[in-house]
Amino acid sequence: MRDISSIAGQIAGNCIVSDAQSAGLYSICGLALRLRDLFKWEKRLPPWEEPEPAVILEWIGEREELWEKAGEKPLAQLRVNGRYLDPFDTEAVNRSLVPEGFYYGAGYAQSLKPTFFLAEIEQRSTVDGVTVFTLGRELARDLLTLPALSQSGVVLLRTEAARLYLWDQMFYIKKSGRAALACALRACGLLDPRTETIRSRLDDVFAAVRPVYVYHEIGEVKNPVFDRELWQEIVFSFAHSPVELLARTLKDLLADTDPQGTLPKLIEERRSAAVGFYAAFFDGLARAMLPGLRPAYARFATDGDWDALGRFVAGARDGIRRRTEAFLEIVAEGRRRGDPEWTGRKVACRILDPLTSQGEPSDDSAL
Repeated sequence: MRDISSIAGQIAGNCIVSDAQSAGLYSICGLALRLRDLFKWEKRLPPWEEPEPAVILEWIGEREELWEKAGEKPLAQLRVNGRYLDPFDTEAVNRSLVPEGFYYGAGYAQSLKPTFFLAEIEQRSTVDGVTVFTLGRELARDLLTLPALSQSGVVLLRTEAARLYLWDQMFYIKKSGRAALACALRACGLLDPRTETIRSRLDDVFAAVRPVYVYHEIGEVKNPVFDRELWQEIVFSFAHSPVELLARTLKDLLADTDPQGTLPKLIEERRSAAVGFYAAFFDGLARAMLPGLRPAYARFATDGDWDALGRFVAGARDGIRRRTEAFLEIVAEGRRRGDPEWTGRKVACRILDPLTSQGEPSDDSAL
């Protein structure tokens, strides 16, 4: 495509505007990690290569200068084949780009951060009736290292971002997840879990974890609990709040336990390594809501009983659905009252506070 460089430049400009206006959403550590990933992508470094501190600090200084200039700018329309298009009208943009071998992604991430990217298409396939685009080299992206996403009913696997994301998950994994990670790596044939070994076999590790990303997005596409209008209302009304975090966690767990979603499909296909990676990286509010998952995986790692693991996931799905129904009842009542603050208080009282009062979930040590 003759003007792909121009389109990539326009998208990159919107990425800078979005990053400039959203950088304050992150902690200092969180922002530093995102900037490090962005630097690696821009310089085409492999995930494991760490830049010299002086080099990346100079680059961050230059990036902050760009942010200062762009901070007050609006997001720009994209000029594609002589037409000006809304930067969120991905269907219109991709009507021109997909036939040329490129895919454009745009949307709102957590805390309503606008996110954009442009990537080359490596493969188009169909998985369980859902179109999946495997994307390769990215020509433009923002701060967010998202491994996969669904857009207009299509699943997008971002292989460049996914490899960075996976490497960071393994490198910064908490102590509580290390046993499951070791099991997952052994299932990939990596008996030596040292960094050098993982680096040399990263292609194998990524191939094993890839279905986790894809089936999660398929689960989100197929799960009907949050319809599009309600979902948008929730995230726009409660952006950057515990209510948004809870809604996103419930949505993720529904996708992961849905019969067409992550865990049931991994179990059906007997993907032991993928299940291990899922258990290893399972943390945060999701782990507090489903504390039995790691112990269930520990038992599976010992006895290899796929049926028992499947029964656990089915029971977990019912529990997550009940919790989601309780959440939606509170949201509906808050809408009737016209009182978002009441919704926030009720969600905290009925759902979040009981979770946080349980303390850190304990893991089975049998792995």
